[in-house]
Amino acid sequence: MKRVKILVIDDDESLRRVLEYNLAEEGYAVLTAASGEQGLDLLKKEGADLVVTDVRMAGMDGLQVLERAHKLDPHVQVIILTAFGTIEMAVEAMKAGAFHYISKPFNRDELKLTIRKALQLKELERENVALRQELRVRIGLDHIIADSRPMKAILEMVQRVAPTETTVLILGESGTGKELIARAIHANSPRAGGPFVAVNCAAIPEHLLESELFGHVKGAFTGAIRDRVGRFEAAEGGTIFLDEIGEMRPELQVKILRCLEERTLERVGDNRPIRVDVRILAATNKDLAKAIQAGEFREDLYYRLNVVPLSIPPLRERREDIRPLAQHFLKRLGASPRLTIAPDAFRALETYEWPGNVRELENALERAMIFHRGDVITLNDLPETVRAPRSREAVALPVSLPEAGLSLEEVEKELILRALQKHDWNQSRAARYLGITRHTLLYRMEKHSIVRPGARTPPEEEKVE
Repeated sequence: MKRVKILVIDDDESLRRVLEYNLAEEGYAVLTAASGEQGLDLLKKEGADLVVTDVRMAGMDGLQVLERAHKLDPHVQVIILTAFGTIEMAVEAMKAGAFHYISKPFNRDELKLTIRKALQLKELERENVALRQELRVRIGLDHIIADSRPMKAILEMVQRVAPTETTVLILGESGTGKELIARAIHANSPRAGGPFVAVNCAAIPEHLLESELFGHVKGAFTGAIRDRVGRFEAAEGGTIFLDEIGEMRPELQVKILRCLEERTLERVGDNRPIRVDVRILAATNKDLAKAIQAGEFREDLYYRLNVVPLSIPPLRERREDIRPLAQHFLKRLGASPRLTIAPDAFRALETYEWPGNVRELENALERAMIFHRGDVITLNDLPETVRAPRSREAVALPVSLPEAGLSLEEVEKELILRALQKHDWNQSRAARYLGITRHTLLYRMEKHSIVRPGARTPPEEEKVE
């Protein structure tokens, strides 16, 4: 097993010898240097896992050693030795990236413990890099299922935009895999080693979203008991993915625009600008052009986001992907290699409309995994909505079409209202009547702000009949 190598830099020869003896006794390989310049030369030639350096030396001081050591090896840990009177300097060194400082004369047990902790951190960082690399491979473009022509075209675009700093707007219905595409862009970009931070703008209450994105300072509002870093700062050096950005209120859109244009932000309760280095990816299932006309979305932000639009097709428009996706989900859900899907069950999967898209397909197969017997998933193992969809051709359109035209969203809202009223607001029966899942009905009720008369809250899930 390779021995951990520690570099000791101090212009006090007696202290160097004491440190060398103590560290060698612990089983470490020890290099020593009498000056910062000599130490950096050794680090460059020999390498080291950890540097222990005095903060105050003739010539190059410990702060300069720290800065240049990290330029030579960003992952090397540095511990600062300091005498009384130079504590302030040691604290500055920690702010600059040193792991810790130890006061002289040092306690042997304290030194051993600090070194052990520094090496544990280095190992965690190494594992983190390895995991990021593994994730990058796992989210490689060849791992995204794209047998259909539309999805192959999307992946070609991802390959072209990933290496750039371009802002990308990902469009598509809920459940089509917009976040997966965003992760693929990040994983195949120069920022892959940095964080990927996903924020669902529709899932966070409006009054909390600004603080969540930009952070806040202590006392900014009731309950702000300490400073808090926001998601933008957490994504420093990486990518932030703003999902459902169309749901963001216009006042907050101004701050997003500023981040895009000036690369700065202000925490809630503070007016000092903070520079941020992040790539912004955004997604929506909303028609932003229509939202602009309604005054719900800023036109200038739209053009900043819409540099490269990627429109993810719904699953019903890429049926060639259904079979490989189904097999992929079964494997991911831990299915036996012997498990197969019966031909009539596959036909049902391939002919169903999938209003919930890929997410609904995964849920349907998870259910089938629970109910199947033997080595075959049969038609009866699939959800009722999938195995017996209503024939659209046999249904007469229950509305007349006005000459002046009408909004598809208004028609959808009216049909949902009528179905709910017809079934006394029983969501399960209304969903079956409409040929959709109850989950999809709940989503569309929330989308259209449909609430049962007398109810004050959004629709909640009820007992399945």
